Amino acid sequence: MIQRGLQERILDDLSFFPVVAIVGPRQVGKTTLARVIQKNMNVNCLYLDLELNTDAEKLQNAESFLRSHADKCVIIDEIQQKPTLFNLLRALIDEDRRPARFIVLGSASPSLIRQSADSLAGRVSYVELTPFSLLEINTIYTQQQHWFKGGFPSSLLASDKFAQRWVDNFLTTFVERDLRQLGYQISANTLQKMLTLLASINGNLLNNNDLARSLGITGPTVSHYIDLLEGGFMVHRLPPYFANVSKRLVKSPKVYVRDSGILHRLLRLSSFDGLLGHAIVGASWEGYVIEEICRIAEPTTEFYFYRTQAGAEVDLLIILPNSKKLCVEIKFADVPVLSKGYYQSISDLNPDYQYVIIPQSELYLKNESIKVCGLLPFLTQEWPQLMG
Repeated sequence: MIQRGLQERILDDLSFFPVVAIVGPRQVGKTTLARVIQKNMNVNCLYLDLELNTDAEKLQNAESFLRSHADKCVIIDEIQQKPTLFNLLRALIDEDRRPARFIVLGSASPSLIRQSADSLAGRVSYVELTPFSLLEINTIYTQQQHWFKGGFPSSLLASDKFAQRWVDNFLTTFVERDLRQLGYQISANTLQKMLTLLASINGNLLNNNDLARSLGITGPTVSHYIDLLEGGFMVHRLPPYFANVSKRLVKSPKVYVRDSGILHRLLRLSSFDGLLGHAIVGASWEGYVIEEICRIAEPTTEFYFYRTQAGAEVDLLIILPNSKKLCVEIKFADVPVLSKGYYQSISDLNPDYQYVIIPQSELYLKNESIKVCGLLPFLTQEWPQLMG
């Protein structure tokens, strides 16, 4: 079994918080992780899966049932199926604020699981479980395999043919069932088309009006659908950095499909060689690198891009928890060439650290302030030093 990097953090949070919520997309391993954590806890646990009729039936009279098991840590899987539970959990916790009273698992972000954020404020630690990161699987799979197939366990473990079928079924289930179960009445056909369009502009500025014209819907509807896709862990909007008020800055976010395997399937790429020959390869690599850094960062780390109307640009600006700034340029090239716009951005931002991340390379200095390295050395060697 592949050990998840969040396991120790969740156990640590359970020593303090009454509730730990593990959120993330379906089929990412939340249930498996909860079972592992259950074995490592010093209290008795009760596991309930709300997608099983027998377990859902037990919570028809939820207050009485949960009170009868107050001596246990109750694990509630797929809690988005019964969002009214959050108010009850709050009331029970306020009567007894012991740590590790509940672990809840949800296949939607707190913003989509209605009532959760407000009901449990101050009582809960939210932890997002992503698909497998490169650091979690790099002794088993190559970076090339992980980048092309993505990190969802069922996709990564399967042959290319069955990985593609799995992704198709996953997307259909997400669009046609999951969001509807949360109470959102949407056009499944339009949302599927939007996902494909977002894949085609991966790594580019998001223009809601352009998408609205392409889909034949309104701008506000586009915004609503993208909120749902982001809340469902499918896409990520990277905001622009605004601190330099003396410059005319780009104000639109960039958009990325979060899992590279899903991105490549939406674009109907059937092989790694096909990816290498596709125009999306640079943007795919950029999104993959950003997602991998986000997965290992502390929750208080801030991520932006920087671009001025005059053309100065940096792919990724990271503000570390200690407030130091890190500029990362991401290049799908063995010998990266930096533009005049990059150096202008460095002059504007005055970062504490500069990196260029390419697919494969040990660290070397491009000049006295810019370090060039492959993704894996950055994650394993440079990032721990930056955080230290």
